[in-house]
Amino acid sequence: LKLLAAIHNVKVKPKAAVLNMLKRLDKIRFRGPKRDDFLDLPESPTGSDTECSDDMLLRPRPSIRDNDEQRDPASLGTLSVMQDLRSESERLNEVKGHLEIALLEKHFLQEELRKLREETNVETLKQELERERSRRLDLEQKMSDVLKTRCEDSPPQPARKQQPPAANGTDKQQKETVCSRLQSWLYDRFGVYIEDFRFQPEENTVEAEEPLSAKRLTENMRRLKWSARPVTNFLRNLSALSNWHSVYTSAIAFIIYMNAAWHGWAIPLFLFLAILRLSLNYLIARGWRIQWSIVPEVSEPVEPSKEDLTVSEKFQLVLDVAQKAQNLFGKMADVLEKIKNLFMWVQPEITQKLYIALWVAFISSCVLPYKLMGFMIGLYAGIKFFIIDFLFKSCPKLRDKYDTPHIMWNSLPTDPQLKERSNATVSRRIQPVVSRSSLATIPAGVTREEESGRSHSTKKGAFHEIFNLPENERPLPVCENGWRCCLINRDRKMPTDYIRNGMLYVTENCLCFESSSSRSGSSKKNKVIKLVDITDIQKYKVLSVLPGSGMGISIATPSTQKPLVFGAMIHRDEAFETIFTQYMKIMTTANPET
Repeated sequence: LKLLAAIHNVKVKPKAAVLNMLKRLDKIRFRGPKRDDFLDLPESPTGSDTECSDDMLLRPRPSIRDNDEQRDPASLGTLSVMQDLRSESERLNEVKGHLEIALLEKHFLQEELRKLREETNVETLKQELERERSRRLDLEQKMSDVLKTRCEDSPPQPARKQQPPAANGTDKQQKETVCSRLQSWLYDRFGVYIEDFRFQPEENTVEAEEPLSAKRLTENMRRLKWSARPVTNFLRNLSALSNWHSVYTSAIAFIIYMNAAWHGWAIPLFLFLAILRLSLNYLIARGWRIQWSIVPEVSEPVEPSKEDLTVSEKFQLVLDVAQKAQNLFGKMADVLEKIKNLFMWVQPEITQKLYIALWVAFISSCVLPYKLMGFMIGLYAGIKFFIIDFLFKSCPKLRDKYDTPHIMWNSLPTDPQLKERSNATVSRRIQPVVSRSSLATIPAGVTREEESGRSHSTKKGAFHEIFNLPENERPLPVCENGWRCCLINRDRKMPTDYIRNGMLYVTENCLCFESSSSRSGSSKKNKVIKLVDITDIQKYKVLSVLPGSGMGISIATPSTQKPLVFGAMIHRDEAFETIFTQYMKIMTTANPET
């Protein structure tokens, strides 16, 4: 019975503790101290946590302490129950602490809200707003009074024109709405086009240049080749028509064109041909197989895949592309320079013909009617294209004599040609004239040409003495200083005789090699080859492994079993052209019958 009474007392006491805690929280809620008077939770006294639990634990403790000696197993059970109750009381104390913290935060927030309301002065703002409203009403009243006085002062108008102010206001509003709608419609309709005529400063954008790349160079050349194919095919077909490559096709084209030109339908004919070409291109683009050409197309060799090429072949490919680009740019530069020199009176006798032709065309266009002018031009173009050009291409000598445009175009110089002419004229002017002091040293009976040939010499002596040649044999102007090279004599086995370094000269009748290892004067190491004795001359590549077309020239003579090779020549092409030209000149003079 005592145990049950103790448990009942312990169960009832926590409820009383909770009621006491709630009463204390109500007291704290309505205290209303300032924010600065509250202490932080770590600094607050901890006695409040145990105030409500003192009464609850007073009674069980004496009973437990008095009966320490009379403990039995049942008393041990009561002790465990009391320990559980103590843990529950501790949890209640924690909940009480959290509630106190929440109440404190609420109080602080209320204080802050009150301060903010005091700072913003909502009431003052409301008062100012009311003042502004009253002012606005006063101003509207004054405006209405002024309008009434003006209406009373103005003379009376007919009754039909008198309308209430509300009607006038509505009319104005309607007019304004109509104007605004019209403006918006015009802007929506033509605003985009008007914006296009707005002046804006030009933006100077600099395009980024791509770095030099061999792959990019070859790709651009290939693109240029494929893009220019339609133009080249068109020009080739025109040339085939003019050359009567297909007699039936050229005859039909000539008859159709001349008939159209006779009736004044030349321009409609060209326009119809353009429309027909576009129609055929449309059908080809749609998948039709239409191939029509006067000249049969030549199938180009298939390019090998670049992955299968070796390093030397790739390098050779780059060199070929660079050579094609160089030649293409050179041709374009020649055409542009000739046109520029034609209009700049660089060659006055040629530009004079063009000047006279333009005056004749201008006067005839002013005098003759346009229909007659078109008829004459059409007939002349047809006869020139189909007949005169065919005769000139078939007979080159006739063309060189009577084809005025061809003669004028070939006679026009380019800038490099003008530069060479100016240098030649300057060299002629600056050519040293024999002075009076040197005239005394020249023996009698010796001409100036003989003296100039005798005066030419190399670093090791006079030219004719080194090679044991006549005095009139001297190097050509192209190779006065010689071409540096190495002579490879494959008939010799000794290394010293197999390769020799030196200079190569070309005279009117001989090919002379001066060895750099030879002493002054005549030497056996120097080589003289007569141009008449040469049986074969070719460009030669010493090492096939190296890229390019080589830097050597092979010359075969009856006195050698294997051709002599002049290798390592930087100016190989120039030397080859000079030797070959002089060789052909000698052979034509030696064998005039052939």
